[in-house]
Parts: sequence; structure tokens; C-alpha cells
Amino acid sequence: MNIEEITAEIRAFRDARDWKQFHGPREMAVGITVEAAELLEHFNWKTPAQCEQIVTARREPIAEEMADVAILLFEMADNCGIDLPAAIRSKLAKNAEKYPVHKARGSNTKYNEL
Repeated sequence: MNIEEITAEIRAFRDARDWKQFHGPREMAVGITVEAAELLEHFNWKTPAQCEQIVTARREPIAEEMADVAILLFEMADNCGIDLPAAIRSKLAKNAEKYPVHKARGSNTKYNEL
């Protein structure tokens, strides 16, 4: 399934419930933030080793939170007329310039400090 097909399913789900009226840009951004926080909650105050265990132990609820974030993101892009695959490719190209392999490989240093 590709992004366009998933987005069409999301749109159909929303429209069957007449929810577009509640899904303005602000509401969608808030929803994405809330769902991302729910994803983060699984890992809050955990060590890296504990996080690895949590991913295994809580795989389904973590996948559901990730799906919630993606659903809202795909719908927001659709509602705003943003070609999400094109935006992703553009951002990856910008990130490649900010983080050239020869400087960034194996480093977690921010681009302005490389």
C-alpha cells in the first residue's frame, strides 16, 4: 500500500463520520503532538536497555501510537494540500546537505556544530 492509498482510506474514514469540520491545521498539529507524547510515554525515564525491552514487550501498543501519529500526519498533509512524499524527499535532500556523510557518520552532533 502506498501513501496515496493510505491517505484515501484515512479520508474515507474521516468523511464517513463527518469529522473534517474538526480537523483544521491547528487541531491536526495538536493531535499529532498528543499522539507523539503518548508514544513517548512508553519510554519516559527508561534506560536504553529498558527501551529495547519495552519495544518487544509493548510492540502492539507502540505500533498503535505510531499509527496514530502517521494517520494524523497523512491527513494533515492531505487537508493542507501538501504532497507528503515530495516534502519528505525535499527534507531528506536538505538534511543530506546539513549532515554530509564524511562529517556526520557515527556522530550525533547537530549540523551547526559538525
